[in-house]
Amino acid sequence: MAKNTEPRIVAELGRPETPEETFARKAENSRKHRANQTLLNLVVATAASLGIVLFLVLVVVRPTDQTPVSADYQTIAADSQTNASEPLLAPSLPETWYANSARLGTTSSVQTWYVGFVTPRTDSTPSEQFIALEQGIGANPTWLGIVTDGALATGTIEIDGIEWTIYDRRSSADTGNYAYSLSAEIAGSTVVLHGTATDAQFELLAASIAAESEEQ
Repeated sequence: MAKNTEPRIVAELGRPETPEETFARKAENSRKHRANQTLLNLVVATAASLGIVLFLVLVVVRPTDQTPVSADYQTIAADSQTNASEPLLAPSLPETWYANSARLGTTSSVQTWYVGFVTPRTDSTPSEQFIALEQGIGANPTWLGIVTDGALATGTIEIDGIEWTIYDRRSSADTGNYAYSLSAEIAGSTVVLHGTATDAQFELLAASIAAESEEQ
């Protein structure tokens, strides 16, 4: 069958289309086809991406009840002791407590032993809380001001023969891990406890430090 070579009649114009109009029409049809293909590819790619995300959420990212990774602060203290001029405090605590960090470093040019303790839930604190132990060896007032976040003393308390200065800012906003602090001079160190735990938990840690200090 012979191919029809007669010009296409443009209904709107009532005449055959010119070569320029033919070229423009074909170019526009090609553009629309490419646009449709691009949109189809975008839809397919988006669906595939959503499928991968759903797989990761349902299969890979699953909540667990495992205990968070803890730091063996007593072993770290023993290993770090050769670099410290004072005994590093690593008090024994109930099994419901654990440390999430322990290190010997420097704060404001003062050698500082740091342990971060996570305390268990209580009736008054339905979620775990935190207490940091910071021991500044040969510390000075500048170090104390930094480690207590510039808090002002609000009282004192004696716990198992050691007098601690209290810095209570629980009524203030945005105090974070400095909501409540205790500081005391123990041998050649200044010891600061600060965090969000209850009074009873602070006192338990302070009593454990007092017991360890007597043994040293």
